[in-house]
Amino acid sequence: MIEKTCIKELKGIGEKTQRLFEKVGVSTVGDLIRYYPRGYDVYEDPVPVSEVEEGRTQTVSGAIFGRVQVSGSTKMQVTTLYVKDLTGTLKVIWFRMPFLRSTFAKGGAVTLRGRVVRRKEGLVMEHPEIFYPVTKYEEKLNTLQPLYGLTAGLTNNAVAKAVRQALDGMDLASEKLPEEIRMRYGLAEYNYAIRGIHFPEDKEVFYHARERLVFEEFLTFILSIRKLKDKNEKLANEYVMERKEETDAFLRGLPYQLTEAQQKVWREISADMAGDTAMSRLVQGDVGSGKTIVAVLALMNTALNGYQGAMMAPTEVLARQHYESITRLFETYDIKIKVELLTGSMTVKEKRRAYDRIECGYARIIVGTHALIQGGVNYDCLALVVTDEQHRFGVKQREAFAKKGSVPHVLVMSATPIPRTLAIILYGDLDISVIDELPANRLPIKNCVVDTGYRKTAYTFMKKQIAEGRQCYVICPMVEESETMEAENVTDYASMLQEEMGDRIAVSYLHGKMRQAEKDDIMERFGRNEIQVLVSTTVIEVGIDVPNATVIMVENSERFGLAQLHQLRGRVGRGQYQSYCIFMSSSKAKETKERLDILNQSNDGFKIASEDLRLRGPGDLFGIRQSGLMDFKLGDVYQDAKILQMANEAADDLLNSEIDWMKNLPDYEGTSSVII
Repeated sequence: MIEKTCIKELKGIGEKTQRLFEKVGVSTVGDLIRYYPRGYDVYEDPVPVSEVEEGRTQTVSGAIFGRVQVSGSTKMQVTTLYVKDLTGTLKVIWFRMPFLRSTFAKGGAVTLRGRVVRRKEGLVMEHPEIFYPVTKYEEKLNTLQPLYGLTAGLTNNAVAKAVRQALDGMDLASEKLPEEIRMRYGLAEYNYAIRGIHFPEDKEVFYHARERLVFEEFLTFILSIRKLKDKNEKLANEYVMERKEETDAFLRGLPYQLTEAQQKVWREISADMAGDTAMSRLVQGDVGSGKTIVAVLALMNTALNGYQGAMMAPTEVLARQHYESITRLFETYDIKIKVELLTGSMTVKEKRRAYDRIECGYARIIVGTHALIQGGVNYDCLALVVTDEQHRFGVKQREAFAKKGSVPHVLVMSATPIPRTLAIILYGDLDISVIDELPANRLPIKNCVVDTGYRKTAYTFMKKQIAEGRQCYVICPMVEESETMEAENVTDYASMLQEEMGDRIAVSYLHGKMRQAEKDDIMERFGRNEIQVLVSTTVIEVGIDVPNATVIMVENSERFGLAQLHQLRGRVGRGQYQSYCIFMSSSKAKETKERLDILNQSNDGFKIASEDLRLRGPGDLFGIRQSGLMDFKLGDVYQDAKILQMANEAADDLLNSEIDWMKNLPDYEGTSSVII
């Protein structure tokens, strides 16, 4: 079966199921094969009842204790069972399964596997799988069942069945990696890896399969950006800019002095834009380090040189926020530069007027979303594009502007603290500047790592902050077996929290399944303090600035990487008020506490990123969320730092050889310099 075959050709997939697969980005057999599991259900050894942990799916084995009870209405019958071992007793419940009373009538030993939650009466295992007699569990012990990203109507079983059918019918793919490279790094053969990533027989098969595919993903990415760097280095500077006195005067007039790090980066940018080749620079700085003002200086100097500058943000909320802050700043200092806003939600009439002001050159600084590079926009003389790591401005976008008569300077802003050794590899097409100190007026965030017994105290503290006029975030990880449950997880928590907070406090929620317009509306209302508590998954916008938000509480913080937790913490501490971060952990493991204590002791993102790199091991792939940086399909730059460095070495060798290995490798499909 060839990879370009439509998935409808697979047995059991009709038009309706085909549409569901298309919703998750799967149209062909090739798409399906590369639709990797987002995680695995691991059937591990049973734990003693006394060691079950809230928020985790676990297995217990023990004796049925007492009578099995059925209660509730006919529509929602609840079957309750108690299972006892030498360490304690655990309450277990099932919904709409009254027949279990007769199943367990004889008593005896049972093994149960399910999610443990905290209720008023204590820890309860909800709706578990049943292994009765207990010997049945031995058949599944240590096996891994793939869990796929889903959409409403598409089941995990349906995806797994389709993938298995595609793999069984697939012709053996030709090996893409050179044999020498594969043997040097001990990498699995492609056909073994692609089967092993979907249906691993055990953890060792999974690790071996994943290592091979991550290596290939990184290698393709690195070769792509190396080619881009070669191309960038040959681009002549069409917009040579001198540093204007008005820019320096504006800088002197600010009510604060730039840090030494900010001044150094500004000098590097100024030198780039006055040099012989077009600028391609990354400014890497921790949350709150003051990257935005450096970008504003670059945009302002561009405008004062008679050219146009554009600033591209990932969301409309953030674009509008940048537009308003730049406009306000220019009004305060009487800077006569026209700033224009351009977003997708503007009316046709508003867009047409904006297009006219941009094309004639009246608008000198244009702030917007992806709308900035749409076909309807024609620039008068675009000389600088400022963007962020979520919208890497690469070769395709540069070519789009080149066709309109310009090859602009590019400045990429990153708030993700990456150890320099990795940054050089990941941003190989860019020169790197680092802002590694915080402005003097920033109050350090106060942190605490607590267990779930502190939750009520945390809610009381949040109420006190809200009474003083402040706002709070609560972050919930996506821990359900189906991604379609993500929304319910957050909405249920928000409902519970609204009850806890009372009618005078507005609680709302945000999750990835909402439309962008809904998310923007929620964030705008939160920005206006119409919402006091925002319950969210990690979808809360990176870089969104709500200075009034002073508390962030992260539920199940043990499920995140340290670097991602630090990014989440950066949502507070952005104003004049003391801010607080509460890391709530349901894990009693000593290693978890030690790991989270690093955040407790430091607000330095670069130090935390290095510790994250040091502490992560392959076993963490089953327990900690990936960082999401660069949005690789499988790879994670912290988790897989060693593989990234191996791929970088291999890229050196391949580029020094006379053979063009790029033609053997697939196109890179992730977020990178090549593709936004």
